[in-house]
Amino acid sequence: MSQTTEATPPATPFHDLDSYVALPRLSGLTLAGDGQSIVVGVSSLNEDNTRYLTGLWEVDPAGVRPARRLTRGLSGESGAAFTADGDLLFVAKRATEGTGEDKAKPALWLLPAEGGEARVVASRPGGIDGVLAARAAETVVVTAETMPSATDAESEQAILDARSEQKVAAILHSDYPIRFWDHDLGPAAPRFFAADLSAEDELELRDLTPDAGKHLIEADADLASDGSAVVTTWRVPMGKGAVRTQLVRIDVATGERTVLVDDPDAEFGPARISPGGRLVAYVRESITTPERAPEVSLWVCGIDGSNPRRLAAEWDRWPGEPVWLPDASGLLMATDDDGRSPVFQVTLDGVVTRLTDDAAAYTNVAVAPDGTTAFALRSSYEFPAEVVRIDLESGDVAPLRGPVPRPVLPGELREVETEADDGTRVRSWLALPEGASAENPAPMLLWIHGGPLGSWNAWSWRWCPWLLVAQGYAVLLPDPALSTGYGQSFIQRGWGEWGQAPFTDLMAATDAAEALPEIDQTRTAAMGGSFGGYMANWVAGHTDRFDAIVTHASLWGLDTFGGTTDAGYYWNREMTPEMAAANSPHLSVEQITTPMLVIHGDKDYRVPIGEGLRLWHDLLSASGLPAAEDGSTVHRFLYFPDENHWILTPQHAKVWYQVVSAFLAEHVLGQEAPELPEVLG
Repeated sequence: MSQTTEATPPATPFHDLDSYVALPRLSGLTLAGDGQSIVVGVSSLNEDNTRYLTGLWEVDPAGVRPARRLTRGLSGESGAAFTADGDLLFVAKRATEGTGEDKAKPALWLLPAEGGEARVVASRPGGIDGVLAARAAETVVVTAETMPSATDAESEQAILDARSEQKVAAILHSDYPIRFWDHDLGPAAPRFFAADLSAEDELELRDLTPDAGKHLIEADADLASDGSAVVTTWRVPMGKGAVRTQLVRIDVATGERTVLVDDPDAEFGPARISPGGRLVAYVRESITTPERAPEVSLWVCGIDGSNPRRLAAEWDRWPGEPVWLPDASGLLMATDDDGRSPVFQVTLDGVVTRLTDDAAAYTNVAVAPDGTTAFALRSSYEFPAEVVRIDLESGDVAPLRGPVPRPVLPGELREVETEADDGTRVRSWLALPEGASAENPAPMLLWIHGGPLGSWNAWSWRWCPWLLVAQGYAVLLPDPALSTGYGQSFIQRGWGEWGQAPFTDLMAATDAAEALPEIDQTRTAAMGGSFGGYMANWVAGHTDRFDAIVTHASLWGLDTFGGTTDAGYYWNREMTPEMAAANSPHLSVEQITTPMLVIHGDKDYRVPIGEGLRLWHDLLSASGLPAAEDGSTVHRFLYFPDENHWILTPQHAKVWYQVVSAFLAEHVLGQEAPELPEVLG
């Protein structure tokens, strides 16, 4: 991909990597309690193009006024929440008097509704991570990482200072887990702190959960409208290194904790308190076994945990995050469905109605106080996230005047359907480059999604097919067995048998796409990340139909993976020794005759770097593609010492696509591989 010049601007942002990484990215949506203001986050490149910073923007719910920027912090902002008075709370790390930017900790800031400068209203020695604000009271609850022996802010600061001065980073664990995604857990752990916004000076934070330990790691919580209670997930140990979640209610005045929902065979969350504070809606997920996939269902109980009951038991979809209607008569939620994620309404009588009918995915649903309108972020593989208004009577959707316009695409999106060997319908998205035709067929890239419990239904900045479409490739995005949005039986088809129905579904989808006149079936490649990387590895050992395979952050040896990942208890429920022996890609390394590009980040705790190292060694020492006479190999290993499961920094994302593009050009298009001295070892 060439650099942009003034004389030859790129046809689209996807024809040039610098233009692509410079595109602003929209995320998060918060609606004011009176419904008169929406706040979203917009991530943009910093001055030296080395990372993204998120600023907060206001969007007019009526769609009349243009979006306007609210914050301009040098380190970005997050966690927007409106107070009952309409002030905007957010978390930001900013230099203050006596504290430089390098030593600043994230603090809670308040931007007055009537305008003016933002000010710090709460801080903690270890920083503040997030905030909940009551809609009808002056109560806030913040989440903050806190040292286990700290009894107040002063004692915690002393502990942190001592560890820093003595260069101590060691952590003594007595339970599980010990790390998550890309960061170590401990010795500090999350706690909830409550405060009253009526204080004129900095808020006095009151510890609600001094005994939380690891119970609130990755907690999903909601604060009652009157500020009286928090309902949150609460991790509990199961023995043998396993954990699950309960739902608990925490009284904000006293800190008293009550278990609302507990089931040794299930986990819970997210949970949301009804506007009147009488009910709690929550999602229940069954704990899996080697034979049974998870089942996800929607439930409601009293605020005291009484009368739990399931809603819409016959609905064969996994419910998303519930959002209460203002009169508490029902709920809205975005739910994966047939390669989309539309908004559904579910009444308390269990009646399910689909509200949106476009080929898009919705997130961050919020309901206006009059109950006639909802707002959300909407995206698809035709456009990134945008702010929309949904008429709850008609289902009509209208985009608002957001801060980020849609980018021009270098091709078109289609759907492809076929049948698997067992007669099951398998569908895919297919992104086609401009000009692809029977006379000018495009080479094709099969791109396999991760999860595995997920779907290709929403725009992804990290996995963006249009960058490769701009180079002339058709990109196939199939949803094989284990994908969500097609019913419980579709997930069950692949449970514990990753190399069976998921693989044959992928091959059926590939066959269907290659039968199209716009596709050149003689020039193809396969690629995937995480579980998609696992499938890419499995494909490599079970067919030679592709010219090249790219595998990112991939599982290779299932015999050892469960004990090294950050949540081994989850994977071990499915990944028995028998399952690993039947489905581990490493056992087929001798059958691999396709050139492979292996990509892995050292900070990946979900699929640890050992998987990539073992795969690389096995490819070089045992694959069916022998080394050249001079000992060289056609395989490649792109290694990122400081990236995690995803490649997140802008310049590394460029390197990722540069290397992938070069590898595909060499082995699929037959071009000479360009030299990339900045990344080749």
